Amino acid sequence: MVSSRRRTLRSRHKRASLDEKDSRAGEKSPSNRHLYLPLVLTVALISLVTLPRLNGNQMLVQSFLGAAFVLLIWQLWLFIRVKRTAIVPAFKVEVRSQHYIQALVQLSVFVYWGQYWRPVYGMFWIMLGQLLFAYGFDILLSWSRQKKYVLGFGPFPIILSTNLFLWFKDDWFYLQFLMIAVGFLGKEFVRWNRGGKRVHIFNPSAFSLGLFSLGLLATGATDISWGQQIASTLSLAPNIYLFLFSVGLVVMYFFSITLVAGSAAATLFLLSAIYSGWSGVPYFVDSEIPTAVFLGLLLLVTDPSTSPKTQLGKVFFGGFYGLGVFGLYSLLGFLGVPTFYDKLLCVPLLNLSVERIDKLASRVVARVRSSFSVTESLAVKQNGFHMALWVIVFVVMSIMGRTDSMHPGDSMPFWQETCNSGNEKACKRLLELKRTYCADNSGWACNELGIHFSEGILTSADPELAFTYFSRACQVRFQAACLNLLPHRQLQRSPPKIIDLRLILREGGRNLLGMSEGDLYNRACDHDWQFACEKVSASS
Repeated sequence: MVSSRRRTLRSRHKRASLDEKDSRAGEKSPSNRHLYLPLVLTVALISLVTLPRLNGNQMLVQSFLGAAFVLLIWQLWLFIRVKRTAIVPAFKVEVRSQHYIQALVQLSVFVYWGQYWRPVYGMFWIMLGQLLFAYGFDILLSWSRQKKYVLGFGPFPIILSTNLFLWFKDDWFYLQFLMIAVGFLGKEFVRWNRGGKRVHIFNPSAFSLGLFSLGLLATGATDISWGQQIASTLSLAPNIYLFLFSVGLVVMYFFSITLVAGSAAATLFLLSAIYSGWSGVPYFVDSEIPTAVFLGLLLLVTDPSTSPKTQLGKVFFGGFYGLGVFGLYSLLGFLGVPTFYDKLLCVPLLNLSVERIDKLASRVVARVRSSFSVTESLAVKQNGFHMALWVIVFVVMSIMGRTDSMHPGDSMPFWQETCNSGNEKACKRLLELKRTYCADNSGWACNELGIHFSEGILTSADPELAFTYFSRACQVRFQAACLNLLPHRQLQRSPPKIIDLRLILREGGRNLLGMSEGDLYNRACDHDWQFACEKVSASS
């Protein structure tokens, strides 16, 4: 009887032990299968090199394979570590509106912009590769630090935001993957305690964009990226300011960042107006707020996770961004380097200053609390009120012709007349504009440059360079330039031809190849070209 009971107890104990082992195996096995997720992402990344967009450039293929190799080695190390320790990789699904709404807004910008600058659409598969790499890198980084990975749309806004402002050319594309990795490393390791939580300091995309911008400036290697083209081609899309304003309202509505964007825009608009009134010329060549800067103040500096929490702090934050962009534009121009970096370099510094900005705002509020008690009754803390103010600011800017309509800086005669009045800043801008149009094969602009370098009035005389410009203009059949190539001839000027007007009247947009001659002359008259007004009058 006793032995029977013992056998029964042993049997039950054995079954319990087996059940416990099966239970543990059942718990661990599904979790270990999570290791296949980054492997699937890596295989998908490798498969992209078979596409025509990638396999036509060996360096681009090697960049993708190199990024995949890094992920594979990392996964092998992690697999060995999991086998030797009790670490079990895991993730949880968490969909945050902050991520997918920002991603949808950014994607809409790519779709609209790409209709007018086709290289954007050519980046589709390459951006998909960056996204696969970002997910794989972020997952492995979390598991390596024994953290549960939060699976959602987090990498989407980081990748899209990065590509809205900077991407490397195919022969240097491995730097793009490195830039993405730096952004995620900064998000994971550069952190502080804020509001009782351990959070990242920097906007991940702004952090990597800022660092790599400094690197490109320091090495003089801007030409290995598409940064300059990205900044200038946004304006090819018609009504781009209105479009960006509209999609920006979506982000403002959901995340209450209106004060940041609005104060940044108002600061830049005010500073530009003050400068223009003082100097007689626009601060930015053909706008009060360049298109790329407008995009930056709406979709880059406004990350709610890395901006101030207080209402007045947001105002200060946006204002400092406007001041930073304004100052950097002059500094970069003075140093003779590309100025499009102005919108990228100051964001990390502002992220690093958010706590001090909030403290400054709190001190200001404390000192004028009696005044704020009146405004609180007017619900100035409501985001809807802030959005209404922002709409008014944008409408005023549009009515004044400072957004999508013609800007004084779009008129070449404006720069010529202002230069003739003795304004050195206008003369410098005039030469820059003529160089730009000459590079676009405008015979008129090349001939004008040849005259300037022959006369030595606006710039130092350079006969050899003058001859080069005259030759270039003559090659595109600009008759006055051909005559200027003859020795001992009086320098000849001539009004722009139709092909020149299609270039110099584009107002930062696309070349006016489809516009009729009559409409071109009307447009030229609107830009104060006297010869065009005479033609319009004669035809009417």
